[in-house]
Amino acid sequence: MTDFTMEKGADGVAVITWDVKGKSMNVLSTEALQALSDQVDDALADEAVKGIVITSGKDSFAAGMDLNIIAKMKEMAGDNPAQGVFDGVMAMHGVLRKIERAGMDPKTNKGGKPIAAALPGTALGIGLELPLSTHRIFCADNPKAKIGLPEVMVGIFPGAGGTTRLARKMGAMAASPYLLEGKLSDPKKAKAAGLIDEVVEEPLAAAKDWVLNAKDADILKPWDAKGYKMPGGAPYHPAGFMTFVGASAMVNGKTKGVYPAAKAMLSAVYEGALVPFDTALKIEARWFTNVLMNPSSGNMIRSLFINKEALDKGAVRPAAVPDQSVKKVGVLGAGMMGAGIALVSAQAGIEVVLIDQNQEAADRGKAYTASYADKGIKRKKITEEKKEALLSRITATTDLDALKGCDLIIEAVFEDVGVKAEMTKKVEAIVGEDCIFATNTSTLPISDLAKASERPEQFIGIHFFSPVEKMALVEIIKGKETGDRAVAKSLDYVHQIRKTPIVVNDARFFYANRCIIPYINEGIRMVTEGVEPALIENAAKMVGMPLGPLQLTDETSIDLGVKIAKATKAAMGDAYDDACDEILFWMADEGRLGRKANAGFYAYDEKGKRQGLWAELADKYAPAETQPDLIEVQHRLLFAQVLEAVRALEENVLMDIREGDVGAILGWGFAPWSGGPLSWLDMIGSEYAAERCDQLSAAYGERFACPDLLRDMAQKGQSFYGRFGKKTEAA
Repeated sequence: MTDFTMEKGADGVAVITWDVKGKSMNVLSTEALQALSDQVDDALADEAVKGIVITSGKDSFAAGMDLNIIAKMKEMAGDNPAQGVFDGVMAMHGVLRKIERAGMDPKTNKGGKPIAAALPGTALGIGLELPLSTHRIFCADNPKAKIGLPEVMVGIFPGAGGTTRLARKMGAMAASPYLLEGKLSDPKKAKAAGLIDEVVEEPLAAAKDWVLNAKDADILKPWDAKGYKMPGGAPYHPAGFMTFVGASAMVNGKTKGVYPAAKAMLSAVYEGALVPFDTALKIEARWFTNVLMNPSSGNMIRSLFINKEALDKGAVRPAAVPDQSVKKVGVLGAGMMGAGIALVSAQAGIEVVLIDQNQEAADRGKAYTASYADKGIKRKKITEEKKEALLSRITATTDLDALKGCDLIIEAVFEDVGVKAEMTKKVEAIVGEDCIFATNTSTLPISDLAKASERPEQFIGIHFFSPVEKMALVEIIKGKETGDRAVAKSLDYVHQIRKTPIVVNDARFFYANRCIIPYINEGIRMVTEGVEPALIENAAKMVGMPLGPLQLTDETSIDLGVKIAKATKAAMGDAYDDACDEILFWMADEGRLGRKANAGFYAYDEKGKRQGLWAELADKYAPAETQPDLIEVQHRLLFAQVLEAVRALEENVLMDIREGDVGAILGWGFAPWSGGPLSWLDMIGSEYAAERCDQLSAAYGERFACPDLLRDMAQKGQSFYGRFGKKTEAA
């Protein structure tokens, strides 16, 4: 059965319904596009049809395009994949342009049939580009629906005419948040912005009524009419010129030039605004092809769309374990982390018992949810009733007996083995034998903590990132004796709170902190070597890291770095590298503890706003007369991270390369344009990566030594996704 079906009504309206069987939301495939084209041809040729309405058989319209289309386009073109992609994209433009022109006479612009879109809910990507080609867009009054073009978030841009149409419909300035930032809106805000035309109770009925009464002038798009002028001004109009200059500055300021999609999209809008509409579509198709042929975009699509979606759907969940959805969770510790865990759990509809040593602290932890809800009410995101419902799910108490009936415990107390062991014993004596006990620790080995448990097979690590409600990743850590049910329980819980999980085996610092700490340390080490702090910070941002290592140190706090250093030295002994200790300990002694103290590697004003790098740092660590080049600094910062990712894979801490890439991007913001550390190594090639390791280790030390796995791959000419990817595809 085709994804598109058509029913011609006695009233003269042909309703084309999009309904992809077996999927919760519609996605566009090559076959579906052809079916849509054939049905539009049929309706336009039928004299009994007065107009067409395109709608959905689901409670949403569409989620986007089946990205496998792109792979098929490349395969079909053989030795010239770029031509295959371009031809495929132009075929898509042809179908949507056919809808837009609707059979009207090319000279008089008359005689066409009205075509409307009736959206029952969410319309994203091609799900909005298709309606934009129709003559009127009606959307249901559904505040949960999302309308927008989020493609830039996964490394591409709207390439089915959405870029060109939206820019011409709204003007470059008004369209920029939706194109360059992937902004999503609810229907009423989308109508106010000009993305859609009507918000109604019954979009299908309203669309039918409109097509039966539409005139020739109603269906002629502004850009097809004589005398069309772009809203806000074309590039060489005085107002338009300033818009495009500003947009170029904004794009380069935000992307630092490492995200090809944003630059290509802006180029498509700029160049397209100088030519007729059909030529503009060809320009858009060429830039879209250019982006799709860039390895950065392919990696971003794979990591942020395909792999992330697979992990969200349970790709690494033990298959034999039945559903382990959490009904009641106990959270031990009502500090910042515990309060955040309680909030996201309550948002998921889970009953929460929030425990702390004294009632005041427990109440303060619950108040965190109240404060969060108040901000939502102020922004009209939630209602007072929803706030009360949220708070009613959280019981803040000091009474451990309140944990009876919990099927999951998450311990988020002080990072001390003794304290955690004591809580484990106390709680296990109260909860049922089937209850899973999870510890939220960022550094302490799970297998060591599990020694305090009577049921180590039900003991697991769940590492949240701060702030919990904002961070998308949760790292699940298996101890040596952790069983499958504990893993399944943790994964099902993470699914309930709508976050992306990765599962790793136990080791000091697990996966995320194992990689991010060397990044921080490399930046600090360079300061002690005389590298300009501004060069370090800007090199990091220009290679796609969200924060430079010095700013990240300030954000996480310098005294935390001191605690980690002391604990790591005690655990590792002579193997510990103390190169950063002097500067960290000195700054801690000086009271420069980071942002929380309004003093760190950066200077801050009284309100805690950064005022630039701390100038007096140069008095103790003077910058060298000769500074390294930008690429050298960037490679030190990147290789410090990616080599730990390789070692984690080599040591079976990381069990799935998808988790290595997705976890890095979502967990600490590793250069999203690259697709993640393992994708980046594939991009530069294992042979070059191994060679670069040898150069860096010779210059800076054994921490850059090439891992045996990478050396073996270099000798065999292998890539990570070539060597390990087939295993994940099979899974």
